[in-house]
Amino acid sequence: MRLKIAIAGAAAVTALVVTLPAMATTGKGSLFHNGAVVGTVVVPAKVPAGSGSDPFYNITNGAAGQLGIAGVAPGDGPYHGGDWQVWLVTFNNGVTPYLLTSDEAVAAAAAAGHVTVTRAAAADFRCPITRG
Repeated sequence: MRLKIAIAGAAAVTALVVTLPAMATTGKGSLFHNGAVVGTVVVPAKVPAGSGSDPFYNITNGAAGQLGIAGVAPGDGPYHGGDWQVWLVTFNNGVTPYLLTSDEAVAAAAAAGHVTVTRAAAADFRCPITRG
């Protein structure tokens, strides 16, 4: 009898493990990359904090229409499938936010003293780019 219960329990756990990924939702989104809007597939894939390798800029207080910014994309540099290393970009006090659409624009805004860029390792995530 114990063997039958153990087999039934193992079957139930196996069924749950197989169906959980299928129950997770996948969505679509958009990002800026090099001045253009590119598509993304938002998948429920976590990565360990601090393990991201592709730069991703999240503008915390940007202008209307601001999207996240991908530093790399397929065919452009060392793209690792959207294994994002998150950086928070905040417009400084006294600076009217304006649209940033590339990692170069973020670097220029930082050099001009318009924004502060801070690493947010705990926010690293995976989200592949599908192109515009």
